[in-house]
Amino acid sequence: MTQAYCVKCKAKQEMKDAQEIKMKNGRPAVTGICPVCGTKMFKIGAAK
Repeated sequence: MTQAYCVKCKAKQEMKDAQEIKMKNGRPAVTGICPVCGTKMFKIGAAK
């Protein structure tokens, strides 16, 4: 799973339901949901 920073929890969390997307400028990114608080999470760069 991919880790990203949750702004609401102010900590790194494992993303739930992570999906790889492509931003408008063509760069890869990953979006998902914080398992603790349910806030949307976003990380620029391909999933590892």
